[in-house]
Amino acid sequence: MKHSTHALALLASGLLAACGGSDVEAPPPPPPPPVVLTEVPDSALASSTAYTQFTLGQTQAASESDEPLGADKVQMPPASESDEPVAVG
Repeated sequence: MKHSTHALALLASGLLAACGGSDVEAPPPPPPPPVVLTEVPDSALASSTAYTQFTLGQTQAASESDEPLGADKVQMPPASESDEPVAVG
């Protein structure tokens, strides 16, 4: 009985070692869907630089068919007297 258990374990390990896989790689997972914003995020209102980066990103990714972005939280865009101006064009 002891020999048959060892033989069975040896056979099972041999079978597992034999199936080493294939050379075909699995395709990468699809990218996550883009986040659809409905409001200006709080992170964009943290500083003038963050607001500028957010608006630049929105203008580069905007589409004619997108819904308009709500700006209810934006009373006044953040400003700074010490930050250097950023080129937007």
